[in-house]
Amino acid sequence: MQLHDLTPALGSNKRRKRVGRGNSSGKGTYSGRGMNGQGSRSGGTKGAGFEGGQTPLAMRLPKLPGFRSPRRIEYTPINVSDLEARFEADAVVDGAALKACRLIKNEHEPVKILGGGELSKKLTVKADKVSASAKAKIEAQGGTVELPC
Repeated sequence: MQLHDLTPALGSNKRRKRVGRGNSSGKGTYSGRGMNGQGSRSGGTKGAGFEGGQTPLAMRLPKLPGFRSPRRIEYTPINVSDLEARFEADAVVDGAALKACRLIKNEHEPVKILGGGELSKKLTVKADKVSASAKAKIEAQGGTVELPC
């Protein structure tokens, strides 16, 4: 079998309807458009959602206020109290460690450490963002904060 031997399945291809080629063709004179009206004119078809001059549905519906940027980065918030409960002293807190203790679902998702709760252990924190209060609590215990991870 070669490329020139291939043919489409029977009935899969239809002949193109040729309009405006004389009355004996069955599609002459008005070419299937009728006599008058918008549909008989060239360019007479309107776009999707056009409602004949009536205000379209998309314009009649109320709009939601505000704007949400498609480039906004959503950080997963984690409090220092969560780090206190799940990590031993002198531990390194990074994406892989946070995923291992199920604080985040994916080790590459952006994380922000917040200052909620108390911290009594020395930790090395590698996160995308750290609040000022969380940084003060971590460094008060002798730990370090590394940005960004």
